[in-house]
Amino acid sequence: MPRKLREEVEGGIYHVFARGDDRRPIYLDDSDRRTYLSPLSRAVRTKNWRCLGYCLMANHVHLMLETPDANLGAGMQQLQSNYAQIFNKRHGGCGHVFQGRYGAVRVRSDEQLWTLVVYVARNPVEAGLCEFPEAWAWGSHRSVVENRYPSWLDVPRLMSHLGGAGGEPRERYAALVSDRADC
Repeated sequence: MPRKLREEVEGGIYHVFARGDDRRPIYLDDSDRRTYLSPLSRAVRTKNWRCLGYCLMANHVHLMLETPDANLGAGMQQLQSNYAQIFNKRHGGCGHVFQGRYGAVRVRSDEQLWTLVVYVARNPVEAGLCEFPEAWAWGSHRSVVENRYPSWLDVPRLMSHLGGAGGEPRERYAALVSDRADC
């Protein structure tokens, strides 16, 4: 039986997540995390995505992606395949790095986007890996707060989505993540 087709739309915003095969780590060290960001940035550029945020955990990853073109599947296949090849070569492995296909939930409202922003930024805090989201080096939150981010991370686009909530978008972002605002 063929797999169910995933919903892909032009201009869609998605919470994309992928877990390590058998819940094993997909990043064994900081070098693996840095390595993952390279194929991610390449996929963002070649697929014309807008990466609104990310968080790299030990055995899974969260991405907030906006797809001007309906090409999430092709881009994720490229990203996961490229990273798995690099990971296996570096660590002498073979076979699957990721557990099945990636998961993706389409964001359909501002409230859902705001909840996702908080979830991705606070994921390492909730996992007990750090006390504050800005202490986690392997997510986009610190880059957003410090206003220093790589060219492939579309912080201005994220801020434009938050601007609809009223007030200054960066302040709104900081308030959402720190639990000082109503979502």
